[in-house]
Amino acid sequence: MENYSLFRAPGTIIYGSHSFTKVGVEAASRGKKVLIVTDEIIAGLGHIDVCISHLQKENVEAVVFPGVNSEPTDAHVSKALEVFEREHCDLVVSVGGGSCIDTAKAVAVLASNGGYIGDYMGGKKKAGKRSFPHIAIPTTGGTGSEATDVTIIINVINGEKMMIKQAAFMPEVAIVDALLSVSSPKSVTAATGVDALTHAIEAYISRKAHPLTDTLALSAMKLVIHHIRAAYVNGTDLKAREAMSLGSLQAGMAFCNASVCLVHGMSRPLGALFHVPHGISNAMLLPAVLSFSSEDCVARLADVGRIFSDKINSYTDEEAAFFAIEEVKKLCMDLNIPNLKDYGIDQQVFESVLDKMSSDALKSGSPANNPKVPTQEEIKQLYLECYSYSFVACWARQHKV
Repeated sequence: MENYSLFRAPGTIIYGSHSFTKVGVEAASRGKKVLIVTDEIIAGLGHIDVCISHLQKENVEAVVFPGVNSEPTDAHVSKALEVFEREHCDLVVSVGGGSCIDTAKAVAVLASNGGYIGDYMGGKKKAGKRSFPHIAIPTTGGTGSEATDVTIIINVINGEKMMIKQAAFMPEVAIVDALLSVSSPKSVTAATGVDALTHAIEAYISRKAHPLTDTLALSAMKLVIHHIRAAYVNGTDLKAREAMSLGSLQAGMAFCNASVCLVHGMSRPLGALFHVPHGISNAMLLPAVLSFSSEDCVARLADVGRIFSDKINSYTDEEAAFFAIEEVKKLCMDLNIPNLKDYGIDQQVFESVLDKMSSDALKSGSPANNPKVPTQEEIKQLYLECYSYSFVACWARQHKV
């Protein structure tokens, strides 16, 4: 009987402060003209000017597409691809958050394989040709997109958030420089930080987890759990920023190979229909989904609880698992994460699309990786629970932990 695991990662990973300076050298060995995919905020911070200067030092031309102004859509992909082809570019560099990186992934694949990005969803169309080289440079410590073969693109016609996973979407190079994340506002730090934590936890409890992904997921959880508050409170804390960037990278590699679970399946429809940022929607759902799943992953959730505090070693696995969920709640409170109601989502509108959201969540495939696989009705009930969910920890612990 076959008993093996698959692990994919970028061919080259460069990380640490000032690693951004290597973009010119990496690009020059792969092409002569770059399409830089970014957004106007990142361009306004001066990161793109710096990127272009590094490229020019290596005699690499650059064209900028700054049009990724929201979560990535098929319209963003089409417009960026048009620029890539019109300017005869031969590689892509993405500088920004997950939206910019995911858009660039799609451009790199479509430029060589053709078609509409939605054609690749569910493996209906396979990327048979090697994609154009893509150098991914994240500016947030959270999405991990620089280290995954997944792209998530919204279909603007039907509002579906298309989750597409194929080896061709993996960036060829990931450059992770924590200095680029220092400018992230507190809200982005919170959203992307909880996103990274969700990636790590879901990779660890996933039915597809294996020893290599476990190692990365556990390491990522330690880095994120022990540094996210510091990065949130003081964005210039470079030690915290470096830990978050490395944790995000590790979590990205972990979930790329172990997959995500129910939180992500439910999160995507919230982003597509109500434009909730991905990290925030993950945070809104995480405690309730972990409670739902806990009976089927007690030992693994207990490991998470013991990462939050080494003072609970005397707890049973059941107590430590419950402690983990309570600590996730407390973290959401500290990071000012709202529930769906407080975010401003109209309850009547929300309830009117429950069938579509629960159906889209199941169709994404992620819930099937969850320790406890939900029915569509259970997903609907979880959505309703999360609408006015309280992040106040309810366990009156008698131990100082």
